Amino acid sequence: MKAVTWHGKRDVRVEEVPDPTIQESTDAIIRITSSGLCGSDLHLYETLGPFMGQGDVLGHEPMGIVEEVGADTGDLAVGDRVVVPFQICCGHCWMCRQGLHTQCETTQVREQGTGAALFGFSKLYGEVPGAQAELLRVPQAQFMPIKVPVGPPDERFLFLSDVLPTAWQSVAYADTPQGGTLLVLGLGPIGDMACRIALHQGLRVIGVDLVPERLARVKGRGAEVIDLSAVDDVGEEVRSLTQGRGADAVIDAVGMEAHGSPVAELGQKLFNVLPKRLSAAIMDKAGLDRMNAIYTAIDAVRRGGTVSLIGVYGGQSDPMPMLTMFDKQLQLRMGQANVKRWVDDIMPLLTDDADPLGTEDFATHQVPLSDAPAAYESFQKKQDGTIKVVFKP
Repeated sequence: MKAVTWHGKRDVRVEEVPDPTIQESTDAIIRITSSGLCGSDLHLYETLGPFMGQGDVLGHEPMGIVEEVGADTGDLAVGDRVVVPFQICCGHCWMCRQGLHTQCETTQVREQGTGAALFGFSKLYGEVPGAQAELLRVPQAQFMPIKVPVGPPDERFLFLSDVLPTAWQSVAYADTPQGGTLLVLGLGPIGDMACRIALHQGLRVIGVDLVPERLARVKGRGAEVIDLSAVDDVGEEVRSLTQGRGADAVIDAVGMEAHGSPVAELGQKLFNVLPKRLSAAIMDKAGLDRMNAIYTAIDAVRRGGTVSLIGVYGGQSDPMPMLTMFDKQLQLRMGQANVKRWVDDIMPLLTDDADPLGTEDFATHQVPLSDAPAAYESFQKKQDGTIKVVFKP
């Protein structure tokens, strides 16, 4: 089969790789009909190379048709149309029963000290072959696949794999009071969808970015926007819009890709030129992030407010303004999205013919798998209005 494979910093290729096979009785094989390109994939493309292996298959946002099932996959059947969550979880361990599927005790990558295994996401999370491919082996298929109706286009349901539950969790964790103000930092796919969800829930939403196309999309759906390139101080701008108080809650949907500390940027570049074994060890213990987004969130949130951190950070020694956080009496909530926890909340919005979250036109680019290298480059450089790419194998 054809698949998108990693070969180095900013070097992804479409290659022939072996077809996946059933390895456990709880496995299924899915023929991919659509697969998303995620901002987290850019971490592998750019920053987390030391944890990647030559030829690793990328991608973790799959949808498709079941082609083969193992003996213990419950009521999953060949021909079912399914979306597959990005994390691999069993559904029956203690953590899964608490709704913490990203901490699944069956698939935790204990040798790396990390949570549940992820599709297509480096040695840190199990080095499981990913979904930017023609076929995908799905472990724990007795629980993982989300069956969806036949008929509507893939884009109606595809984003259940990651974007929708990730954005939904970020809004839920923000816990903005009804009628309150939610500030969203970063209007890529997750920030954009978080704005849509919050607006649908009746919140006042202010979105921050510096990419004109992203600002326009969010503004077009009813959010207020702040152009990062046009203001000197986001916190002051937010306070001027909120009676001097600040936002009730802030979502940081940026993470380690944020522009900011030149020291952190230099550190990340150095990690990528060191021998892989050495750079991986350093990043694992003392990684550096560009911290501007989280610092802005802490500044712009009101006293007693909540910061919901959904953007991915990778450092272990990042300095945090603990005095300010304590003095402002902030709550900080974070973590990978527990996809299956939120499906029942989200599904009614997807089966609604009105498509209230605008999922069908959410992707800006639909391209064949063969165009993956160019799509990665455009997404990383924010060119050609690229906000969300969907691959069509």
